[in-house]
Amino acid sequence: MAALWITHVAVADEAAYGQYAKLAGPAIEKHGGTFLARGTRYKWVEGTERARNVVVRFDSIEAAEACYNSPEYQEALSFAKGAAERDLVFVEIAEA
Repeated sequence: MAALWITHVAVADEAAYGQYAKLAGPAIEKHGGTFLARGTRYKWVEGTERARNVVVRFDSIEAAEACYNSPEYQEALSFAKGAAERDLVFVEIAEA
């Protein structure tokens, strides 16, 4: 069942997070992720606002998790640690 990778981010260090983004995009695409939203317009309604929101579609939660755990993504993630506050969740897409 297809899944979404949903990230909400508050960036503290633009330079370091920029390096993360430069590496993360290709790593996610290499592992079959398709970006649906990436830093686009949003309207925050509840909870803690984070100005950067990313939604990626994968074929399954397992595919999203494999991407997250891949050496390529972990290298990218090393630049995000300390440079941003992030929430990340993988959610299966309900079939209609």
